[in-house]
Amino acid sequence: MASLLTRRRQADADEALIRGVYEEHGRALLTYATRLTNDRAAAEDVVQETLLRAWKHPEVLVNGKGSTRGWLLTVARNIVIDKARARGARPAEVAEQPGRPPIERDHSDRVVNTTVVLGAMDKLSGSHREVLVELYFRGATVTEAAMKLGIPAGTVKSRSHHAIKGLRELLSPGQAVLEGVAE
Repeated sequence: MASLLTRRRQADADEALIRGVYEEHGRALLTYATRLTNDRAAAEDVVQETLLRAWKHPEVLVNGKGSTRGWLLTVARNIVIDKARARGARPAEVAEQPGRPPIERDHSDRVVNTTVVLGAMDKLSGSHREVLVELYFRGATVTEAAMKLGIPAGTVKSRSHHAIKGLRELLSPGQAVLEGVAE
């Protein structure tokens, strides 16, 4: 019971010491850290970390050797340097750009799918294939495709419907789309 009471008194004394140190040196420490970091929030973090280290080593503050403020400013400077070195050791983070899709690491599935679809398109009639090319690969509207191909818009719609239906049949499970591809 006595050791618990002793530890509690020591903790209260350490807390009072840190409060006193903060009251005396906190403003100067924050000003110095802000000048080093050019960021008020980061400077507040540095001050907090500095005071935490002072709390862990109260003997440095009461031994009478050297300046307490000098020790605190040195610790703050070292914390800023350590954080800068840690940032330099890691690659810079790159923010996502909203208009840009994420980079795909392995695009082999996409290549295979493209090859399979192109193989299936080769098996469609020429008229069906050219409608799909205009609508889906070149991004033309039905009217634009009709003008380009010299056919009515209704025919473009009809051929695209039948071409897609044919692709679905060719790409359904169990169908060999490419020559040499077995089930």
